[in-house]
Amino acid sequence: MPFELPRLPYDRTALQPHLSATSLDLHHGHHRACIDTVNARIEGTELAELALEEVVRHSQGSLFDAAAQAWNLAFYRQCLGPRAGGDPQGRLGERVSRHFGDARRLREEFDRAALGLFGSGWVWLVQHPSGALAIQVTRNAGTPLTGDSTPLLACDVWEHAHYTDYQNDRGRYLEAFWKLVNWDFVASQLRD
Repeated sequence: MPFELPRLPYDRTALQPHLSATSLDLHHGHHRACIDTVNARIEGTELAELALEEVVRHSQGSLFDAAAQAWNLAFYRQCLGPRAGGDPQGRLGERVSRHFGDARRLREEFDRAALGLFGSGWVWLVQHPSGALAIQVTRNAGTPLTGDSTPLLACDVWEHAHYTDYQNDRGRYLEAFWKLVNWDFVASQLRD
């Protein structure tokens, strides 16, 4: 069965003024192109019966790029929300404090990784199999799905993610990103 473009989990204007409807529309168009590419490439193959995560894990080349970007973009959208931001609470907040010292230090390390990435890619908060939290950077369409760590939070640092609203100022984009982080979703990804 072909993959479908997931609906936004909020209205296209819900993340304003931090991310504009125009930015979300651009993302949505990019996401649609990735889904269409995946569907065209897997039609009539054994991959057509797999979940998108499995297509990512079992593909390479341009199919991997499209499948991984489709998965990453859907995950990223879940990581954002209106009336979000602040600091992680509960079990997630405790783990952030244990592994980073506090939420401020998490943001600083995450931002340093995002600002240090030359070119396009993603910055992730991941949970290693040991339970430890860490920052991971992936280039281009890279994703933690191909490794042992569980993705908890994703930040898209491809130019299309921030150019419409912030041009080349990735730092201002990151400031906006933290005001939108849906910590409830991030916490729901934690493994015990």
